[in-house]
Amino acid sequence: MNIKNLILPFFLLVSFSLFSQETVEKTNAPKPEIKLTYLDSIKKTFVKDDLAACVDSLWLKELTNLDIYNNLTEDIQTINIDEKVDYELPTELLKARLQAMDEKSPFHIEYNQGLENIIKSFLKNRKRSFERLMAVSEYYFPLFEEAFDKQNVPLEIKYLAVVESALNPKAVSRVGATGLWQFMYQTGKQYGLKIDSYVDERSDPLKASEAAAQYMKNMYAIFGDWDLVLASYNSGPGNVAKAIRRSGGQQNYWNIRKNLPQETQGYVPAFLATMYIYEYHKEHGIKPERAPIKHFATDTVMIKRQMSFKQISELIDIPVAQLQILNPSYKLNVVPSYRDQSHYLRLPQDKMAVFTSNESKIYAYVDREANLREKPFQIVRPIVPQDSVNTFQRLAQAKVRYYRVKRGDNLSTIAKKYDVAVDDLKKWNNIKGNEVAYGKNLKINGTEAEQKSTAVAKVEIDKKGVQKDSVATTTASFYVVQKGDNLSNIAKKFNITVADIQDWNKLNNNNVQLGASLQVVKNPTTKEEVAAAPERKDIQYIVQKGDNLGNIAKKFGASLDDLKQWNNLGSNAIALGSTLIVAKNEIAIVTNKATVASFKKKDDYTTPAKKEAEYYVKKGDSLYSISKKYPGVTISDLKKWNNIKEEELKPGMKLKING
Repeated sequence: MNIKNLILPFFLLVSFSLFSQETVEKTNAPKPEIKLTYLDSIKKTFVKDDLAACVDSLWLKELTNLDIYNNLTEDIQTINIDEKVDYELPTELLKARLQAMDEKSPFHIEYNQGLENIIKSFLKNRKRSFERLMAVSEYYFPLFEEAFDKQNVPLEIKYLAVVESALNPKAVSRVGATGLWQFMYQTGKQYGLKIDSYVDERSDPLKASEAAAQYMKNMYAIFGDWDLVLASYNSGPGNVAKAIRRSGGQQNYWNIRKNLPQETQGYVPAFLATMYIYEYHKEHGIKPERAPIKHFATDTVMIKRQMSFKQISELIDIPVAQLQILNPSYKLNVVPSYRDQSHYLRLPQDKMAVFTSNESKIYAYVDREANLREKPFQIVRPIVPQDSVNTFQRLAQAKVRYYRVKRGDNLSTIAKKYDVAVDDLKKWNNIKGNEVAYGKNLKINGTEAEQKSTAVAKVEIDKKGVQKDSVATTTASFYVVQKGDNLSNIAKKFNITVADIQDWNKLNNNNVQLGASLQVVKNPTTKEEVAAAPERKDIQYIVQKGDNLGNIAKKFGASLDDLKQWNNLGSNAIALGSTLIVAKNEIAIVTNKATVASFKKKDDYTTPAKKEAEYYVKKGDSLYSISKKYPGVTISDLKKWNNIKEEELKPGMKLKING
């Protein structure tokens, strides 16, 4: 009995000892090493700043939310300001408050029933919207006030951005007006806002505010009344002028309102109602939300390499949404890098400290990412067909490649990129139809692709530009015409003349078709038959009386940018009698000093004379802005071609653009 009682405790003791030993062994076991990515290894070396100002996700959502813009815009366009609204606000009290506002403002803030109705409508239906807008305005209003102060424009116009865009820099109207100040494309260009594939400065709070201030100042010089300036901002100065004429010359906004476009009739009242609500929000129980980040808590840095928001986000741990809000003018979430222009990134101050302290490491990472990116296939490349055995050996060693389908790709563009046929792509990848799924890896059969690309032989050129001896056969070498080719640049590639190409290919004119095979070698069998390359020089031209950079560029088939680059010119100014390089690396026919008669333009070989173009004048156009659309065209040219004596442009006018 005693033995039985001792057996159970004994086994428990042994089990506990074994369990303890196993636990200790597991605890002491070495942990597997976690491999760091290149990005993590870069970030591990970053110098960190102790400041921590972070914008929370709710604030980011608020700044990117377009629901207020959509609702407020619809209200202004559809509201009937003549319809009374049931809201507790005594008329006499409202009159007293409006009079107090009028005393401090250059606007004519006078009580009328329409203004009372729209104020009551906003207070009744838009209280919550204004609480949110007042938080966002803490970020934007200091920017607006600074821009308006420089141009001596009333600071109250800052409230106009609430009416225009609900303070959303990404707001776009149904007619294409964009940004906080809702600039149309042509007006934005006219006021110096840059708009291209990467950048739209209409969405840049600083630059768009400066343009808006300049616009207001210009309109005040015309109308002399700030209420009418606001009306012209919405409907254009022409509509305001027509409304004044239709009203018998009256110039008070409220007297001409009925003759303005429908949307503009509610526009100025909406502005005044917004101003009232901002001034008296406390009295109406509106409690503004607070902005966790202010404009003065950010800073800018000039970017020296093209960088995506995703890369910046990963490197300095900042949400992409925050980068979008702080840098709304970058349309593709990419900060570009142009040679002749600077681009800036706005960051919170704590992130700015991280970025500037580790700039060299950040650019090293960006460069590495760029080098890892897939490079486009080079279609035109020299191939040395020394003998058929070597050629087949090289083709046999070609590897199969893979291509990951990107957004916007189709079989045709992928086939063109790798110089293969669409049918081959389908065959290699078992594709039956013409659709290809986004993200799919496509096989590019290297051997067949190389065979296709070398089926038409290219010519080997030595370092001196002279064609080397090829395989002694009676087969001529050919070149497949690529997009953008003409007889002139094909001749230049192979150090032959245009006349040779026309003779060998029985061409009657200078036109060539895309994809055509052209004989580009006479196929000599001995080295003695190989002609030396023609001598090439930079062609120079002496500036004559009446010349300008634009007409010289046109004479010699060059662009303005080429002439500036070749001659190290900082502007379009040139001196009479100075010598300019007008063509680089051209065949020297007679002399390197050119005249129009002695110099044959590159485009003369293949490009027929440009047809006379037509341009229809749009609202806001000027001769200067139109000339900028056509490289090499000057204001003087436009006046001469269209018999214009002064700046007498009207919308719809047809202009001739001769070349």
